[in-house]
Amino acid sequence: MKFPAPLKSDSIKIMLLGSGELGKEVVIEAQRLGIETIAVDSYNNAPAMLVANKSYVINMKNKDEVLDVIRREKPTYILPEVEALSIEALFEAQHEGFHVIPNADAVNKTMNRKNIREFAAVQLGIPTSGYEFVTTLDGLEKAAQNIGFPCVIKPVMSSSGHGQSIARSPEDIPASWELAKEARGDASELIVEEFITFDYEITLLTVRNEKETVFCEPIGHIQQDGDYIFSWQPMNMSEIAKAKSEEIAKKITDGLGGRGLFGVELFVKGDDVYFSEVSPRPHDTGMVTMITQSQSEFALHVRAVLGLPLEYIDYGAGASAAYKAKGDTFNPSIDIFDSSFTKDSIIRVFGKPQSHEGRRMAVALTYDKDSSDKALQKAKEIIGNFHDN
Repeated sequence: MKFPAPLKSDSIKIMLLGSGELGKEVVIEAQRLGIETIAVDSYNNAPAMLVANKSYVINMKNKDEVLDVIRREKPTYILPEVEALSIEALFEAQHEGFHVIPNADAVNKTMNRKNIREFAAVQLGIPTSGYEFVTTLDGLEKAAQNIGFPCVIKPVMSSSGHGQSIARSPEDIPASWELAKEARGDASELIVEEFITFDYEITLLTVRNEKETVFCEPIGHIQQDGDYIFSWQPMNMSEIAKAKSEEIAKKITDGLGGRGLFGVELFVKGDDVYFSEVSPRPHDTGMVTMITQSQSEFALHVRAVLGLPLEYIDYGAGASAAYKAKGDTFNPSIDIFDSSFTKDSIIRVFGKPQSHEGRRMAVALTYDKDSSDKALQKAKEIIGNFHDN
């Protein structure tokens, strides 16, 4: 493959629609190959903008603004990195000949929980929890009774767990309704899911292009308020459950098609595996791969987008711990003890220009050759040394 220099007439251009901390790592990996990068988001100085060749601030939900920046820059590849953007613009851009990753239809299905759940459960026959969709408080109350308590309530469109809650009794329904309606994204419709008493949940990073599909080692994770706080790799699971997970992940990603890395979320109970969600882009729980693999999920994503081979080496076990801001400020700063910077740890500070309570601002990554449990304990200890300044 030919790799021209950036900012030239024949440059390979990657445009990110959404420029958070995951997009920042994608830009860094693309830059290492001399790829020209363009970071687009709804606010200035987003993390990926700090390292990209060019950046734009637009209304990501406005079809005309999204199409305008695409037509102006003429990117080789368009990488949607957030759910909150105009899907109509992506379909129009693809119709005009632009290469959307993985493709506009896959983005449309995965950005909406109703679309992807019906695609997986109805069209592909993949095992999932029971579910109903509702648009009113009265409908939510009835659906929760039908599904049974506890149940999980989410907006059909939101990111990073925003608006998600568990209703454990009918008395919890009004609060779940209000929380979902306050979520960023489209909360006009909600999904009510059966609460599976699973043993654990995993993310199976699945990387594909037209030549091959590869799987990273399963990643275990813990969520709080619908957003990840800890992840570790590999997750200790039976070979039967692992094989079923790979089978489901391949089925869903083959069905979606296209190139790139997919974060497939699964519930595991014994040897039974249930599909939860899938993101057609690097996954927050997959940040752990920056310390466990020779090619991180971000590097693999770029390779897949370019149609390159997808081989990598497992270094060993590792873990990640997210640091979330404790308060609101337009001048965020994080105090990190020097002792956090060890021979088997990596610290990533995202450089977000504003913090609010609960916003992910940094991550601690730890390595242990043999034990993900030990790596996780190290990560928890290190993240305890982080403080808002």
